[in-house]
Amino acid sequence: MPGIAPVPTGPIALRAVTQGGIVMSETLPVVAQKGSYKMEVEAGKAYWWCACGKSGKQPFCDGSHKGTAFAPIKFEAEQSGVVSFCGCKHTGKQPRCDGSHNKLA
Repeated sequence: MPGIAPVPTGPIALRAVTQGGIVMSETLPVVAQKGSYKMEVEAGKAYWWCACGKSGKQPFCDGSHKGTAFAPIKFEAEQSGVVSFCGCKHTGKQPRCDGSHNKLA
């Protein structure tokens, strides 16, 4: 369709959606912080990591994604200890930090 740019692809690509026959793109997640959240987790417990970046309870979900294309990611702790959860929301290893925050502008 003329006049419409292609939707970018890649690890932090925008997802294409159709609205009234027009291809639009959804926004990227909000960068909650440029760095990880080092959190103590308990073996056998489930945690819901915020993928949208809007939660007021970072790095965990508080429901702020409602009405968006984002959904929290479930993390089940296999052992107790400290986990580095992604704060920039651009990691390729959701929900863990992979250093992607170092590449953000």
